[in-house]
Amino acid sequence: MSAVNTPPPIALAERQQRLAGLRALMDDAGLAAVILGSTKSLRYFTGLVWGASERFTGAIVHADGRLDYVCPGFELTKVAGSIQVPGNEIVTWEEEESPYAFIASRLRSGTRVALDDQVALFVYLGLAKALGTDRLADAGLLINTLRRRKSVAEIALMQSAKDITLEVHRRTWKSLAKGVKTSEVTRFIDQQHRTLAGYGNTFCIVSFGSDSALPHGGEQDRALVEGDVVLIDTGTQIDGYQSDITRTYVFGEPTRQVREIWTLEKEAQAAAFEAARLGTPCESVDAAARAVITRAGLGPDYRLPGLPHRTGHGIGLDIHEPPNLVRGDRTVLAPGMCFSNEPMIVVPDTFGIRLEDHFHMTERGPRWFTQPSHSLEQPFAGVPEFV
Repeated sequence: MSAVNTPPPIALAERQQRLAGLRALMDDAGLAAVILGSTKSLRYFTGLVWGASERFTGAIVHADGRLDYVCPGFELTKVAGSIQVPGNEIVTWEEEESPYAFIASRLRSGTRVALDDQVALFVYLGLAKALGTDRLADAGLLINTLRRRKSVAEIALMQSAKDITLEVHRRTWKSLAKGVKTSEVTRFIDQQHRTLAGYGNTFCIVSFGSDSALPHGGEQDRALVEGDVVLIDTGTQIDGYQSDITRTYVFGEPTRQVREIWTLEKEAQAAAFEAARLGTPCESVDAAARAVITRAGLGPDYRLPGLPHRTGHGIGLDIHEPPNLVRGDRTVLAPGMCFSNEPMIVVPDTFGIRLEDHFHMTERGPRWFTQPSHSLEQPFAGVPEFV
């Protein structure tokens, strides 16, 4: 039996270290500031969690060491009470005023600044009007250079989230009964996540039968029948860090074709893991999975029956974040990078098999967060039950 392990949240010292790293990259790029919107990157650097809306709330990270927060005047008390990294000032704007003009007033004339790549287009347009497009650069590469290599604390938080989600999967498998609807299973998974993680589903895909051939599920609220392929893809979060695990099995007796494709999927997932070696490009992992599937006579490329999408994606505060395990992504694998491994095989209009686990790169190579499915009949064999 295992107990729920809740690691400590990200500490102030780590956030300050992240800001120092960002400022070093800003100096190299000749930037005076980076403007963060209400995105996961705002949380990453400052710890401030704020939902995006039409009213700009964010932060200005200055290269000279200053940190300003920007928010609507009526949100000042809430923002001030939510800040984890102390700033120099909280700049407020009223409803009839432009937050972008206030941001411009905090910047030295003529300097170049970079904008958080996750903000909405209207934020870019507002800043372009206030500053001029020639002064605006894309902060995406700078931000992702830091975010893509996770710290020990980040990996511990993701490990906890993934352990919980795998246990939720196991409980769901045991709970399935003839006639249960996909909506009922989704509610069950959400309740189990809340019980173990204190947070519900960040997302949940429950597919029965031929709907499993649709990578993101069908639109029907189907009832489970004997012989259905069951595909469940779900996750939760711990201190903002995400889990995302898929299991596929059969309710009842699998057909020969399902058994063969399930075994092939497991082989492709294993080949992808083995190909993840320090110093090699991300795309080589995708190529390894596709080679297994192509040798079996499926595909090639994205043709069906076969693998219709990338082999994996990065993960952290966002469920999907760069770099990706896909052809054309030549980012070199390095310690601290975290990825999904999910080379799904789709047989159109019939069924799909996706086995998704995640791994992180260590100094010695890849390491699983969660062990892959044991077998089609016993997918959770060896998974310790939670107390």
